[in-house]
Amino acid sequence: LDRATYHYKELIANKYAELVYDGMWFAPLMNALQAFVDETQKTVTGEVKLKLYKGNIISAGATSPYSLYSEDFVTFEEDDVYNQADAAGFINLFGLPLKINALMKEKAGK
Repeated sequence: LDRATYHYKELIANKYAELVYDGMWFAPLMNALQAFVDETQKTVTGEVKLKLYKGNIISAGATSPYSLYSEDFVTFEEDDVYNQADAAGFINLFGLPLKINALMKEKAGK
């Protein structure tokens, strides 16, 4: 799953569990949440390796044909996939709210 979908899925998990606990299987909200879950599960497949040791379960790896992780894209070297100059723009844009907050506090004398 992409980051935004994963985070939203985590957000609705408690509401989904609450509806199940309350026996609201046929509530309109349950149908809507179930449609979301069904859609997000379409590409969930693959293999997960776990290590069991003294009562602990440790993730030892996962593979999926739908994985969004690719070694081809994970590099700090120059390549044809990712333009390193894009990082500066992202950092400036992502940090803009913090910069504005600092300027506001400075202006207010705090």
